[in-house]
Amino acid sequence: MKISKKDALMWFEFFAMLPEDEELLTNQQEIALATFAQIEAAIDARNEKLMAEIPNLHSLGGRTYFVGDPEKFSKGCRSCLTGTGLCAIRKTNKCNIQCKFCYNYGELDRIPPIGEGMWQIGGTKFYEKDIDLLLSIQNKPTGISYVYLEPFMEIEKYYGIIARFHAEGIHQHMYTNGLLCTEENLKALGEAGLDELRFNLGASGCHDKVIENIRIAKKYIPYVGIETPMTPEFYEGFMKKKDAILATGLDFMNCAELHLNPNNIGNYEGEPMYIARLGYVSPTWSREITFKLMKMAGEENWSIVVHDCSNHTKFARGLNLRGKEGGCFGSSDYVCEFTRMPFEAFLPILSDESFAFLEEEPLPYGYNPGDIVL
Repeated sequence: MKISKKDALMWFEFFAMLPEDEELLTNQQEIALATFAQIEAAIDARNEKLMAEIPNLHSLGGRTYFVGDPEKFSKGCRSCLTGTGLCAIRKTNKCNIQCKFCYNYGELDRIPPIGEGMWQIGGTKFYEKDIDLLLSIQNKPTGISYVYLEPFMEIEKYYGIIARFHAEGIHQHMYTNGLLCTEENLKALGEAGLDELRFNLGASGCHDKVIENIRIAKKYIPYVGIETPMTPEFYEGFMKKKDAILATGLDFMNCAELHLNPNNIGNYEGEPMYIARLGYVSPTWSREITFKLMKMAGEENWSIVVHDCSNHTKFARGLNLRGKEGGCFGSSDYVCEFTRMPFEAFLPILSDESFAFLEEEPLPYGYNPGDIVL
């Protein structure tokens, strides 16, 4: 069904007014799905044109795209997309700042603790003394990552477990907003064996202190990069300090396509949205910013890898991980994060006169308001 933009807007205005507990009728579900497909097809066509303008674009087996020296492509990302990572280890349930794009926005003071002296690995709670048992029973992953929320809130607790996994030859990477980094704790992480540190530079608004900490981290940690959601605010901040950032000696920049959940979507009210494969909901400008940076990197021969960490990449990640875990053919953890579709979030793009569907056709009989018994 190639629903027209006019009909799609009319129906989505109706869907947005329905009570949360009211389900769509079967024909209405088809209308909603056809609308999402029309929006996504138009965004995909735009993205293909933008990608065609990027010089020396590389692909990791069709799983993701990047610009730059393939040898500098993050080993953590390679583990995530082709190995048996991403294995997330959780410890710290607090953060020192609150970002509008954070998936835990508005609930940072209600994040449950992992447990005193405990680590969450694969959804299971472990003491550090249990790691030997874990490694003796299960196959070790190619890579692990330290997430949730800001590890530098209690970074001294991480050194021992990092050293243990380092002894096993497992690639380890960590995420931080960078504001609490010091030369002392960065050096300690390097000595413990951390392989890769990723700075969410957008969290601090490209703060000079964090840029300096990226430079310091590179003295002690083999691979250092930026991973941050692509937003207009980040792009503006990055462009103002581009030369200083690139001069830090970092290895890569992972341009994350911002996807939204019930916690943070309200911070982007009024922005044009699309849904990728009926999974992640994202502002349409997020990946467009990625392509701007990738094109710039290719044309100016930046010394770093600029990686398109998009919804497509997350989809490939889920397929790879489930496949390595022995899941059934086609299984993945890539799903929509909304229990009820936020139809109102798609009204801005459907109301945008400059946004057009690629093809349109009249609704068939049975799909117009007068044809459906409400």
